[in-house]
Amino acid sequence: MNLMDVDRRCLWHPYTQMKDFEREDLLFVDRAEGIVLHGRDGRRYYDTISSWWCILHGHRHPRIIAAVKAQLDRLDQVHLAGTTHEGAIRLAERLVALTPPGLTRVFYSDDGSTACEVALKMSLHYWHLCGERRRTRFVGFERGYHGDTIGTMSLGGTPNFHGPYAPLMMPAFRVPAPYCYRCALGKTRETCAVDCLAPLEALLEERGDEIAGIILEPMLQGAGGMIVHPAAFVRGVAEAARRHGVHLILDEVATGFGRTGRLFALEHAGVCPDFLCLSKGLTAGMLPMAATLTTEEVFSAFYDDYEKGTTFFHGHTFTGNPLAAAAALASLELFDEGALDAARPRMRQLQEGARRFEALPHVGEVRGIGMVAAVELVADKARKTPFPPERRTGWQAYKAGLREGLILRPLGDVVYLFLPLSVTEAELEDILERTGRVLARVGREGAA
Repeated sequence: MNLMDVDRRCLWHPYTQMKDFEREDLLFVDRAEGIVLHGRDGRRYYDTISSWWCILHGHRHPRIIAAVKAQLDRLDQVHLAGTTHEGAIRLAERLVALTPPGLTRVFYSDDGSTACEVALKMSLHYWHLCGERRRTRFVGFERGYHGDTIGTMSLGGTPNFHGPYAPLMMPAFRVPAPYCYRCALGKTRETCAVDCLAPLEALLEERGDEIAGIILEPMLQGAGGMIVHPAAFVRGVAEAARRHGVHLILDEVATGFGRTGRLFALEHAGVCPDFLCLSKGLTAGMLPMAATLTTEEVFSAFYDDYEKGTTFFHGHTFTGNPLAAAAALASLELFDEGALDAARPRMRQLQEGARRFEALPHVGEVRGIGMVAAVELVADKARKTPFPPERRTGWQAYKAGLREGLILRPLGDVVYLFLPLSVTEAELEDILERTGRVLARVGREGAA
């Protein structure tokens, strides 16, 4: 039987309206190498979104493959409840050494959603153990995204992702975040004094004693539209959290491991959170793994005689999986050897090269940071008017991208590149040329 027919009959793909592929085939990927995915149709496609933001050093990096193969000959899986293994220990030691000095403890889980969910549970439980049982609420930001588990959905600010599940969600506070292109306060970058911090400050003044923590994607909101924040905003959030004794949870699931030009995005603002959530690039995209880092103060609240009932009751079957730990350690060795420094010229090339798109009539803004560049398409450039939703501009960009040998996955009308650190100068120039043709075609067709 044709495998695509079996796919239609048996599979349900994530974030996909399956009816779109009733008569069209999904892209059938057969193999991968470097930044290229090879389709079953014989064509080559640039993986311009790093397979959902996780591929760091290119697909099938030989050093990471070798590390995983070697681990397979030794230990494939063991639970981490009352058991340990070398990979989990060495990786935890490396993560503690690489992150800000206040973060001393590592709790493993499976993906970005669970990394953030762990932080929420730890924060809530910590306040419970400290006797501050009024602190049961969390603060999220407009256009924020932290995953698809119940707690993380409750704090997300992307209604299209979470709207139908409102009956499941816990109550949370949501405050504005910067969207400089469409500033709600009418400011420009020249007149901005990070006034969008004011609602958070007011909330903390009024109800800070009810709040356990604030969760933020530092410097770059991913699923909300690849929106870049000023470092002053991240610093302001951290300072407000400190003043009011509220936990700061930084979600670096997408921004960690070099994506923004620093090993961790928090380095742009010089802040240290109470919780740091990592996944995606943790294993360079080879295997699923996540980590939540926290402070000795938080850890100590749970550390007591068993009969005191302070154990953190949370865990996953594949927590700290040996194969994933081996992949992560091999990836960090590549950083030790200069992978991030080697990528910086390409980051400059991307940010400068993307500016060429500003001249296109339906490009409202080009924004970016590090190895991420985003283009917001608009129906009217002068008025910043979005395209009507029924035009499905992002969907048109996706299909046009495939014709150009690009795998794009726009966020609404925002077409973005989220590239592996390993992209070469020639590959990047080729990607920019092809993306320019996609944007020009979609802009014309969208306005028709």
